[in-house]
Amino acid sequence: MVTYETVRCWCDKFGAEFARCVKAARPRPGSIWHLDEMFVTLRGEPYLLWRAVDEHGAELDVLVQKRRDKAAAKRFFLRVLRSNPVPNKIVTDQLRSYPAAKADIPELAQVKHVFVKAAARVNNRAENSHQPTRRRERQMCGFRDPQRTQAFLSCFGPIRQHFALPRHQMNAACHRAVLQERFAKWHGWTVADTVETVV
Repeated sequence: MVTYETVRCWCDKFGAEFARCVKAARPRPGSIWHLDEMFVTLRGEPYLLWRAVDEHGAELDVLVQKRRDKAAAKRFFLRVLRSNPVPNKIVTDQLRSYPAAKADIPELAQVKHVFVKAAARVNNRAENSHQPTRRRERQMCGFRDPQRTQAFLSCFGPIRQHFALPRHQMNAACHRAVLQERFAKWHGWTVADTVETVV
């Protein structure tokens, strides 16, 4: 009934607003940041996808950048701080860009910084947060443009987590009830936005 291009245009038009509604409705983020970066290939060139999640696995923010240096880490810290409160602790791998950038930001100067070995997979909260992105990357046959990738992943993470319930922590009846409630909220957001656009 509709083409892939139509769906893509809908995502471009409504995705950011839906993601904003989801973020506003979810609980206050945790006080521990887990930060990590992963490589993505965009039109044959390597880029870094920086991601921050809290101790509950909720995605705080993502940022696609070309470099992995102090300036890139500082830019990411400032981006996360714009929409989240200052954390009590930051957990990262041993990339030296993190402490160098953190020292330049007054809000984070006194925040406890914990380093983990990436090879030991101790930083599982951040490592596991990359898995849905990798699955989506395969389904989409790879990402292409940096700006479009940034816009898509900024919306994809919060919206996916709205429906990704901790199934192992609830029984079937509770899962159905919570999921039905989530779909009702989603229906309210989508209907309101599309009606406003038409009007």
